[in-house]
Amino acid sequence: MDPVTSGILVVVVLLVLMAIGTPIAFALGAVSLGALVLDRGVRELIYFGETFFASVASFGFVAIPMFILMGAAVASSPTGRDLYRSLDLWMGKLPGGLAISNIAACSIFAALSGSSPATSAAIGKLGIPEMRKRGYPDGVAAGCIAAGGTLGILIPPSVTMIVYGISTETSIGRLFIAGAVPGLMLAGLFMVWTLIACKLAGGYNTPNPVAEAAAQIKENVEGNLKALVRVIPFLLVVMGILFALYGGVATPSEAAGVGAFLCLGLAVIVYRMWQVKPLGNIMRDALRESVMIMLIIATAEIFAFALSSLFITQTVAQAIADLEVNRWVLMGVINLFLLVAGFFLPPVAVIVMAAPILLPIIVAANFDPYWFAVILTINLEIGLITPPVGLNLFIIKGIAPDIALRDILMGSLPYALCMILGIVLLCFFPQIALWLPNLIMGVGT
Repeated sequence: MDPVTSGILVVVVLLVLMAIGTPIAFALGAVSLGALVLDRGVRELIYFGETFFASVASFGFVAIPMFILMGAAVASSPTGRDLYRSLDLWMGKLPGGLAISNIAACSIFAALSGSSPATSAAIGKLGIPEMRKRGYPDGVAAGCIAAGGTLGILIPPSVTMIVYGISTETSIGRLFIAGAVPGLMLAGLFMVWTLIACKLAGGYNTPNPVAEAAAQIKENVEGNLKALVRVIPFLLVVMGILFALYGGVATPSEAAGVGAFLCLGLAVIVYRMWQVKPLGNIMRDALRESVMIMLIIATAEIFAFALSSLFITQTVAQAIADLEVNRWVLMGVINLFLLVAGFFLPPVAVIVMAAPILLPIIVAANFDPYWFAVILTINLEIGLITPPVGLNLFIIKGIAPDIALRDILMGSLPYALCMILGIVLLCFFPQIALWLPNLIMGVGT
C-alpha cells in the first residue's frame, strides 16, 4: 500500500475512533499498534511496550507532572475566587468591567496553573454565574471565560511549551519568554472585543444592576484587598520560577519541583487546607491530568513512529518541502494544517507528532523556531474553543449546563478571530515574540 493511501486510511480510522468517544490516547495507541502490526507483523508487539515507555523516559518530562501539581494546588484552593474578587474591585466600573476582569483573572490564573482547562474551570465557576446574575448575555459570559482559559497554554509557565521544547530540542526557558508578550497581547485583544461586545449588548456600565450594588462593593473593598494580598505569594512563586529558568539557576524540572512544593505549602498555609481530603483532592487531580498527558505523549510518539514506518511522515514532509511557493504561502499552509489538527487533537498530541516534522521545514524557510512555537500554540488555542473537540467549550457547558452549547460556541468564535488577528500581527511583527527573549537571553536559537 502506498504512503498516501496508508495515510488516508490511518487518519480515517483515527477520526472514527474519536468520533465514537474513544479517549485520545487509546485511539492513537490502537491505530499505531494496528498500523505497525499490519506493516511489520505480530513480532512488532514485542517492541511496543519498550517503545511506549522509552518515549516518556526523558528527564525533561519530570517538569510536566510537577507543573501540573503546582497548578492543581492553585486550582483546588480559593485562589481563583480571590483573584476574581480583587480584579472586580478595580475593573468593575468599566463598561463590561466584570467580563474584562474575568479575562484578566484568566490571564493571571493561567500563569499560576499553566493549564487551560483548570483556568476555565476555576474562573468560570465564579465568573459565569455572577455575570449572568448581573445581566450579561450568555454568549458574552461563556465566551470570555472559554477564550481566557486558552491563555493557559501560552502564558508561561506552559506545559505545552515544555513538550515543544523537548520534542524539538529547543530551550524551554527561551520558549517561556517568547510566549509572555504574545500572551499579554492576546489578553488585550480579548478585552478590547469584550468591551465592544458589551457596548453592543447594552453597556453594563455598573458592576451590578441593582441599586444596592455600589454600597455593597464599598463595604467589600477591605475584603477584596485582603483577597489580593492572599494571591500575591502565588504570583511571587511564579515570578521566582521564571527568574530561575531565565537566569540559568535551575533546569525546568528543578524549577517545577520547587514551584510545586511552594504552591502546595502556600495552599496549606494561606488557605488553611490542613485536612487530608483537600490535599488528597489536589494529588488526585494532579495525578489524573499527569497520567492523561503522559499517556497522550507516549501514544503520540508511537503514532509518529508508525507514520514514519509507513513513510507517511516523509511523504507529507517532502510534499510540503517541494512546494515551490513563497515562504509566507508555505507558512499559510502550515497554519491551516495546525488549525485543522487542533480541531480534532489536543495540543500535546499535535505538538509531539507535528513539531519535529515541521521544524526542519520552518528553519529551512528562514523562520525562527521560537516565533513558530508561539504561532503553533495560538493555532492550538483556537482548537480549544472550536468544535468538534473544543475542550474549553465542554468545560463551560459543564459549569453552566443551562447555557446552550450553540450560545457558548457563538460567544467564543469572536475570540477565535482575535487569535487569528494575533497570528497576523505576529507575522507582520515577529519581534512581538522575539524581542523579550533576545533581550534577556541574547540573540540566537
